[in-house]
Amino acid sequence: APAAAQPTAAAPSGAAASGEPIPIGIAVAQTSNVALFGQEQVAGAQVAEQYFNQKGGVNGRPIKLILQDTGGDEAGAINAFNTLINNYKVVGIVGPTLSQQAFAADPIADKAGVPVIAPSNTAKGIPQIGDYIARISAPVSAVAPNAVKAALNINPNIKKVVVLFAQNDAFSKSETVVFQQTVTNTFKLDLLGVQTFQTTDTDFTTQATFVLGANPDMVIISGLAADSGNLVKQLRDLGYKGVIVGGNGLNTPNLFPVCKSACDGILVAQAYSYQSESDVNKAFREAFKAKQNKEPGQFSGQAFTAVQVFVEALAALDKQSPIASADLAQLRTALNKQILAGTYDTPLGAISFTPEGDINQKQFYVAQVKMSPDGTSGAFEFIK
Repeated sequence: APAAAQPTAAAPSGAAASGEPIPIGIAVAQTSNVALFGQEQVAGAQVAEQYFNQKGGVNGRPIKLILQDTGGDEAGAINAFNTLINNYKVVGIVGPTLSQQAFAADPIADKAGVPVIAPSNTAKGIPQIGDYIARISAPVSAVAPNAVKAALNINPNIKKVVVLFAQNDAFSKSETVVFQQTVTNTFKLDLLGVQTFQTTDTDFTTQATFVLGANPDMVIISGLAADSGNLVKQLRDLGYKGVIVGGNGLNTPNLFPVCKSACDGILVAQAYSYQSESDVNKAFREAFKAKQNKEPGQFSGQAFTAVQVFVEALAALDKQSPIASADLAQLRTALNKQILAGTYDTPLGAISFTPEGDINQKQFYVAQVKMSPDGTSGAFEFIK
């Protein structure tokens, strides 16, 4: 039976969850060149599952994460969504990893009336896909300009810029527009040129040759972790010594083994800081470090937050009317409304949603990569 109603969303501390588990889908990239992000998301979501179930789950009922691997492409995301909706009868879905995948898979969930919380889809237009699509990943327009501003604070002599982006990825294409506008319109810098690459590329000689010929003070890269890491490494190996700003795709500790010591000094704007002082973030950080032996990155913090939103919205709904007696279609619809109506104290800070499903988030950060001299380990150091 559900625990007695509490002032907080969870059951009283010490009351372990019991009863029929509530299935929540986690559709992220566990394989492919996108797995560097997806593995972090799985880790963050699993910490959330354990943490909230120990606190009593949804008013005494446990949640159960159902993991589906989307791989790195649209077909994988579509398949994962269909499986979770039709076979596992999940109440909602956290995913997919890439915006590119979201534009393909989210309409399926929207049509089926299944709430989706996007943990890492920052491209323009995601919440507009449908009534059932929300995101806890702040749009690129809110985050990306902060990294350019930080670079100029560190080095006010930056004048000339080259921008590079992955042209086969929806997020990177969306992000580069913001970066280019920030460079030319906001800060009136000289954009010397724009170079494209593919997320599947491993050889960046053409792009590096262009950069060295243009000799910019700053290079801005929008891509995914593996390709961007290789691009950074090749730029440094060939002698580029200027500032490097990375987009959200470089926002993962899984980047460090790719570019090793060449990662040192990269600036990346972030929507999450493991140093945030809130109680929920301290608990999340402690649990994550105990399990993973490293500090949580943004993708883990956002995945935890997405699961948290589902748990707290389900608990609030259950207090209004017991969810155990609702049919699945009704529950999904009511849950979607409740998600958008709620406010949540999360590792990302206090968040809520616009009526359209975009995140309201106040606090953002910029971090600089600091690698050990031998390049074997690194950390994001937050700039005050």
